[in-house]
Amino acid sequence: MPAQKLLEFLDGHNVKYVTIRHSTAYTAQEIAAMVHIKGRELAKTVIVKIDGQMAMAVLPASYQVDLASLKAIAGAKTVALATEADFRGKFPECETGAMPPFGNLFGVSVFVEESLTRDKEIAFNAGTHNELIRLAYEDFARLVQPKVTRFSSVKAA
Repeated sequence: MPAQKLLEFLDGHNVKYVTIRHSTAYTAQEIAAMVHIKGRELAKTVIVKIDGQMAMAVLPASYQVDLASLKAIAGAKTVALATEADFRGKFPECETGAMPPFGNLFGVSVFVEESLTRDKEIAFNAGTHNELIRLAYEDFARLVQPKVTRFSSVKAA
């Protein structure tokens, strides 16, 4: 079941969304292929530490975070990928690595890769490794108010 906190938040804001169940999968590219969504249309949430503080970098499944770009954009001294041990307890109700990109629900800043804004809809992990939520990007942006910028590159095939 998707994270209850997320569902209550979406329902409380009258957001229309669809829940998509799929076989258990752990990588965004694997999930995209399984549910027939292009990798650039499935948003993955990467947890980073910016000057020691947790933040979410949300980008297409087919992209990778450019830490140097994110560091410059954030005006930070240090930016690094967070380890699972760093964030495991920060996202209650969520399976490790399946956090939805709603940092506002967890007291975490959210950076969104600009390319995700080009699609009408966004799909992302719903807190589990076998469910996605798909909703209008406009609703996501309104509710999360992420910092939209460019901080990634397309993964080499």
